[in-house]
Amino acid sequence: MNKNRLLIVFGILFFSLSVSAQQFSQYNTGTLYDSFENPSQRSFIPDSSRQYAFNFFIPSFNVNAYLTGNAQRTIKTKIFGNDSKYDTDNLQIGQGKYNHFNANVNAYAIMFKLFTSFNGDVEIGFSAQTKAEARGLFSDESFALLNGTRNFPNDNYTNIFNDNYRYQAYHQIGFSYRERINKKIALGFKISALLGIEYQQFNITQSQIAFDRTDPNNPSAVLALAGRYYANYIPGQRDSRDYLPNLRNPGAAVSLGASYITDDHITIQGNIKDLGFIHWSNRSTTYDFNNSGVIKNLGSEHFADTLYNRVHKIMQDDNNKTVKPLTTAINGLAELSATKSYWIGYSNTWKYSPTLIASKALFYPDFKGALVNHFNYRGIFTASLTTSYDDMHFFNIGTQLMIKSPNTEFYIGTERLTNTGKLALAAVNNNTQINHVGNYSGGDFYLGFTLKFGRVIEHPMNASIIPMGEKGFFGRLFGRLFKTSTNKGI
Repeated sequence: MNKNRLLIVFGILFFSLSVSAQQFSQYNTGTLYDSFENPSQRSFIPDSSRQYAFNFFIPSFNVNAYLTGNAQRTIKTKIFGNDSKYDTDNLQIGQGKYNHFNANVNAYAIMFKLFTSFNGDVEIGFSAQTKAEARGLFSDESFALLNGTRNFPNDNYTNIFNDNYRYQAYHQIGFSYRERINKKIALGFKISALLGIEYQQFNITQSQIAFDRTDPNNPSAVLALAGRYYANYIPGQRDSRDYLPNLRNPGAAVSLGASYITDDHITIQGNIKDLGFIHWSNRSTTYDFNNSGVIKNLGSEHFADTLYNRVHKIMQDDNNKTVKPLTTAINGLAELSATKSYWIGYSNTWKYSPTLIASKALFYPDFKGALVNHFNYRGIFTASLTTSYDDMHFFNIGTQLMIKSPNTEFYIGTERLTNTGKLALAAVNNNTQINHVGNYSGGDFYLGFTLKFGRVIEHPMNASIIPMGEKGFFGRLFGRLFKTSTNKGI
């Protein structure tokens, strides 16, 4: 484990532009990002769009992170406070209070897609992205220990540091295919090769600590921990080359999407996203630790590093380690949505498109619901208002601004507007927000840009080339199964 891994995670929480998680506001926008994340979604418009879409290596990304619990103040005072100290006064000892954090990053370095069928049914694309996923539970006592003995009135405690943590990062290189079968049905998929960067996980099942206050100026403690710790293999000293794509930790993933337009013009869309795994190298290590160590200089100036090093040494118990490959799942999702568009006014200059979305993590208990409201003016300018609620009982409001023509798109937004704003105030030393403990502290931000180029995609009725009515793979399969005609309509 990287020496500053936990501090880096909290740095992601409060300094990065935010994972993951999902980005509801891009649903049914028809952007290039939308088409890669939701495989049955189109990104080209016949008679308007040009044939190729590309982000020109300008990253399109979204990042989100949050921390719940009493430790919000502890972390914010350390990062944003004037004296850069851990404020642990509000932490509760011996009450079983835990702090949950979650952080996700999804950054597309390359997005390229093209129309391949003359009659406008098929789009294929290639993408390269990097993802990171982190989540964990840490007790109030784990944060209080950063301040030494001041929060601990007793000398002995049991099972107050039973924390768990999981982090993995990987590159994802994908091929996508989208085809409109007929006027009502579109299907798509994205298959990806995964290249693992790093994996860390620990689960502490038993813990004990005994404080020695014989010397009040230099208290110490004996810390005992038992549990399991996983770490992937990284050769030699870590450097920037370890983050470049390599075949040391291969994996694969698939995303599947389908959409159906009802007779009432409601578009129903279902997606299975990033169902996949990573096989970490056979030199990865599993530690079944049951060990103890002495921690000195509790609460000293650089005690966080001292504590980290001692805990790391306890968990890396060479007497109880197994060197073997690891296989882990990535954060897959199942999503279902429904949308319908309405014209506002007589001149048809405004269009309102609400989308209702339900999202469930495939391997975690996470569930989220969202209502996305797109307000489009003259087909170019879009303002979006998103409301969401999840099983952590978080209610969020998000906004998005987008400029999108048939051949250009730029968008910027957040799906946690209020809390992102509060975090920004804390970052500029607003003491009210630094000391505030709400449902959670965190932020969310996303940004994207795409251009289209090449010849204009022509409607078959207006084409300068005689359309042959060719079908894509799904169209041919659908025709054989249901004996349909070749006419898809536009």
